[in-house]
Amino acid sequence: MYRLMNAVSEEHCLRPFASCEDFRAMFASAGCDGVEVIRDGEDERKIVLPEYVIGCHLMFYSDWVDYYRGNEERLRWKFGSREVLEQYYGPGGVDGLISRFSADMDYAERMGAKYAVFHVSDVSLDECFSYRWEHTDKEVIDASCELLNTLLRGKNYSFELLLENLWWKGFSFTDPAMTEYMLSNVNYPRLGIMLDTGHLMNSNPDIRSQAEGCRYIEKMLDAHGELCKYIRGMHLHQSVSGEYLKQALKNVPPHDSDFFRYFASCYTHVLQIDTHRPFTAPEASDMVQRIAPEYLVHELSESDMKEKIRLVREQNALIR
Repeated sequence: MYRLMNAVSEEHCLRPFASCEDFRAMFASAGCDGVEVIRDGEDERKIVLPEYVIGCHLMFYSDWVDYYRGNEERLRWKFGSREVLEQYYGPGGVDGLISRFSADMDYAERMGAKYAVFHVSDVSLDECFSYRWEHTDKEVIDASCELLNTLLRGKNYSFELLLENLWWKGFSFTDPAMTEYMLSNVNYPRLGIMLDTGHLMNSNPDIRSQAEGCRYIEKMLDAHGELCKYIRGMHLHQSVSGEYLKQALKNVPPHDSDFFRYFASCYTHVLQIDTHRPFTAPEASDMVQRIAPEYLVHELSESDMKEKIRLVREQNALIR
């Protein structure tokens, strides 16, 4: 089992590292074998070397299905103007979007990643606050499978493609029929699941403790039965935020026509739901042992690098 940390390849995020060796010392000191990296800019100093990269998290847009499907009415409501829309998605329309995803996949291959992660999810800013859904799970999964099959057509990538669950519409790992449907409709021989434990906990706002969260995850594993064989990796973290969510749903803010102001407010809100905190409960070790993933990613949110290393080290020590 590879034990990994999450990392961002972008100059601001890499600024604390004086050299590639400094970067290697960071994950090694936490007891990790390498990193799962997401590319968010250029690494001009070559801090993140291919030999450090075990996995790549592909780029993602939280809200993309309406753009991909060309739903102009909804896009006008969400973004207000073509200028704001292009600031968010980039130039070139849907073809440009596909090109950027393709470039990310090529980056994963170039870095020698053993796996790449794709979010099968869609959520608008309004939905983040209201939990009143604009699409069904199937609609999001259909769009995701179509996009992935377009990206993979004619390619011969060597990495495993792992589909990640979120708690929004799409793939949540709470409905085995939808999980099987998704896996059956992506045309790729090295397909699997990246099970995100915190995201799965977020799908049940009645969870009140880490131990309850672990039991809920075990329940979903039981429900998925033989489909669990597709779980190749885990994003390991916990989120006990149900009480916050229940209170927030009682005070849903009105739609803000200023997209980027609304986005900033939503981002703060989502961080209160999806906390990415380390497990300290011993039940987490049993859960990981049951799944026995090839890739275990300590995906923790902590801006202070020394503190992040400490937290990863402690969660790593918890896992037998």
